Amino acid sequence: MRRIFLLLLCLSGGLVCGAERPNIVYIIADDQSWTDFGFMGSESVHTPNLDALAANSARFPNGYLPTSVCRPSLVTLLTGLYPHEHQVHFNHGPPGNSAYNKMTSVEEYVQVRSKEFDLIKKVPTLPGVLGQCGYRSLQTGKFWEGHWKNGGFTDGMTVFEAPPRSQTYGGVRKLASGDRVAHGNGDWGLQIGRETMQPIWDFVADCKKEDAPWLIWYAPYLPHQPHDSPERFYDIARQMPGIEPHQIPYYASIAQFDETVGDLVRFVEEHSDLSNTIFVFVSDNGWSASKKPQKGREVEFAHTKNSKRAPFDEGVRSPILFRWDGVIEPETHEELVSSVDIVPTLLAASGCEPIEGQGVNLLPAMKGETDLDSERAVFGEIYPGDATSLGHPDHDIAYRWVRQGDFKLIVPHGEKPWGGYLDQVALYNVASDPTESVNLAGEAKVEGIRENLQNLLDVWWSPNGARK
Repeated sequence: MRRIFLLLLCLSGGLVCGAERPNIVYIIADDQSWTDFGFMGSESVHTPNLDALAANSARFPNGYLPTSVCRPSLVTLLTGLYPHEHQVHFNHGPPGNSAYNKMTSVEEYVQVRSKEFDLIKKVPTLPGVLGQCGYRSLQTGKFWEGHWKNGGFTDGMTVFEAPPRSQTYGGVRKLASGDRVAHGNGDWGLQIGRETMQPIWDFVADCKKEDAPWLIWYAPYLPHQPHDSPERFYDIARQMPGIEPHQIPYYASIAQFDETVGDLVRFVEEHSDLSNTIFVFVSDNGWSASKKPQKGREVEFAHTKNSKRAPFDEGVRSPILFRWDGVIEPETHEELVSSVDIVPTLLAASGCEPIEGQGVNLLPAMKGETDLDSERAVFGEIYPGDATSLGHPDHDIAYRWVRQGDFKLIVPHGEKPWGGYLDQVALYNVASDPTESVNLAGEAKVEGIRENLQNLLDVWWSPNGARK
């Protein structure tokens, strides 16, 4: 029946049909610094499969993420919208993460969390729009929005139910009552990459039977903590040059993630027409290992203060890759781009209706038809992990930032800005000062640059309810 329905749509002009709609493999690293790839110049990480993907891709080394924590970043990757637009600006809605754990009723927990899931239902998503064009879409791995159907997927793994007790690496939460419930970050979906790849293999085979174009959302819980990779990956990390002991668990998880990417790419190469298949790669946010042991997991180490959750490049920067054999030129584009550009690019490639947003369709530039804007500015926004209310990102905004050219401006909000990253406006030349160590905001020679960036930031988004 589905094939007959799609055929009628094709004949009526409602769809671009068959091989004209490319299959899409959307690969998302979970907590990986923009520097920690061989193709980005690191000799200390083992990423041969990602390096091979990069060699065949359009490469954007100056890619940015609007925020540096997973949930709002992932919703941006699903919608092409900034957090203040899709309004999932938090990891945990009110009353907050610790309050969830104190609940004594499964019913109360589900009821409270379900209010958060209504936000994703109010905005168009990539899987939802593709579905209107005849695509099937599979959710695997990290997904915070309850059941996979909430994101517009046609198939999926995350169902907002507690995973089995054997799943020791995450996805479960224990209430004060002792009841086990879904943590909220992916539950059963987190098995992908760590335990199995079979749901992807089965999905592709099923789509082939239906002759349906497909999207795979591959967002494994890697290299995210716990860094509990099998010992063979630890052996790989120990042998890499320049590795310090506190980095080994994290780098072992990167090696494990890279191997799964290789398995996925090779499978798709064998089972899909590569001239009609797009691979996309990006990280959800940065993460770098500190020398401070992780509380509760002393064999691991916590992240550095300036990476995950922070407004600095260590948290908000990621390379972005697009591979489409025979269509996209495998070359490096040095211009600034953003993860908000991925969805409009994929929708343009698929011939589907665009989602109204601020992202840029990168496809013409990758095909060599146009040049990217070298003066483009990219933007971002940082929030606490817990929201004070739903639907009001402006009430919780902690930092806004903008980069144009070599300079990046970060504006904190509140008398004591959340996280303690900055207590005053900061301006950095990230080209000459990539660690953002020297604040130039008070220097007269860059006053014009600061004013211009502040104006760009306020035109982009000036939150009405923000604490100045």
